[in-house]
Amino acid sequence: MESLRRAYAGKRVFITGHTGFKGSWLCEWLLGLGAEVWGYSLPPPTRRALFAQLGLAGRVRHLAGDVREPQALARAVRRCRPHFVFHLAAQPIVRASYVDPAETWGINAMGTAHLLDALRGLPSPCAAVIVTTDKVYADASRPQREDGILGGKDPYSASKAAAELAVASWRESFFSEPGSCALASARAGNVIGGGDWASDRLLPDCARALARGEPVEVRNPGSIRPWQHVLDPLGGYLMLGAELHRAIGSRARRAELCGAFNFGPAGRDHRPVRAVIAEVFKHWPGRWRRQVEARAPAETAILLLDIGKARRVLGWRPRWGFAEAIERTTVWYRDASPRTAAKLTRRQLAEHASALP
Repeated sequence: MESLRRAYAGKRVFITGHTGFKGSWLCEWLLGLGAEVWGYSLPPPTRRALFAQLGLAGRVRHLAGDVREPQALARAVRRCRPHFVFHLAAQPIVRASYVDPAETWGINAMGTAHLLDALRGLPSPCAAVIVTTDKVYADASRPQREDGILGGKDPYSASKAAAELAVASWRESFFSEPGSCALASARAGNVIGGGDWASDRLLPDCARALARGEPVEVRNPGSIRPWQHVLDPLGGYLMLGAELHRAIGSRARRAELCGAFNFGPAGRDHRPVRAVIAEVFKHWPGRWRRQVEARAPAETAILLLDIGKARRVLGWRPRWGFAEAIERTTVWYRDASPRTAAKLTRRQLAEHASALP
């Protein structure tokens, strides 16, 4: 934490998608480090929102905007003059991408391109972390390293793979020399944590059903995912951003850092959905049943990540394993209320900071 505080205290940090689940946790963490946080985003995507529960609209420089509007986005970036940029704005739901694939591509692919182009207009270089997903790989049924072939069978995954190609293209074309923006992408696994109220996500679906005393509807109990608490990948993003900023003028260090990084759990924590449900019920008893859909959209059965590069290059490790990540998430949903959510969120941030990697 002290290393991160030295990197971010007093610095201007520009976050797209700051009103979302991950963006809200990241804002809270950066405010605790003493950063000056600027956010650019549409309103919170759900009626209940961690952004509102943390009172972030009055604690950050909150700019309402859409990454699909390049001129407005570029103006916001120039106003901020950031030292750091974290691009989290996205349409993040696989099933929603089947409903409106063009919108998903517009946000995820072109929104990323607009942000990258905005960085070209800055008078001084910054460190930029572009967040994509573990679903960018063509074949994730075996642990994928960052040099794995990109692909995507559904519109969401393909749009994020396209965002990765945009990052690589802008880096080679405009940000390859020392003294230019230092640019990297971050591919996280299935991120869980309190304050996510999106539909068609396992832990929010569990929380809603358990609060109503209803069985949890489970689509694919055998699907395997790299589950991780939101604070683990966010810690990786912050470490990566700090190292990128230090490397802006170094050709050798840029070569090591300006690329893609996987952030996921330890290998043993790639678990099936049914294991997640069983772990949730240890802390919030309930029952589940199989959801049968006549024409369900296709979803990948197995997703596996290799996190060796982040360990080797950044010294990053996940701090909370599978059982603890599920416990912290379930307890947040079980115990948080509009009055206590902020206190519980900050307490978990402090507990994560003190955990050994």
